[in-house]
Amino acid sequence: MGLFTLPEARLELANLRPVIAEIITLRADMVELSAALVPGGEPTALGGLPERKFAEARLNELMTEIQQTGAELKGVAPLLLDFPADLDDVPVLLCWLEGDPDITWYHRADLGFGGRRPLPDTI
Repeated sequence: MGLFTLPEARLELANLRPVIAEIITLRADMVELSAALVPGGEPTALGGLPERKFAEARLNELMTEIQQTGAELKGVAPLLLDFPADLDDVPVLLCWLEGDPDITWYHRADLGFGGRRPLPDTI
């Protein structure tokens, strides 16, 4: 996949909002279903093993859908998406973390999340 400009990454993030919302719901459902399935686990109205397997399969489909856009799914709990980009001829990843209202961070591709910095005003 190619590189994103900041406006393209923001548009893709907006398009992915329904997918992101479903992932967050499924993630919580899977945790609850998994807890109910352990011996002595608290039963849940969400169901049992078939519902857990369905949720897992659907979650995998949604994660693939994100990756097919060119965005990189780096984490699921919390959700972390990176959009490959170029900033002053340096390969970077425009970084969105669950809870962020917009893409306002980046990091060099070789530094990872720990190298996150606010986007410069000039971008």
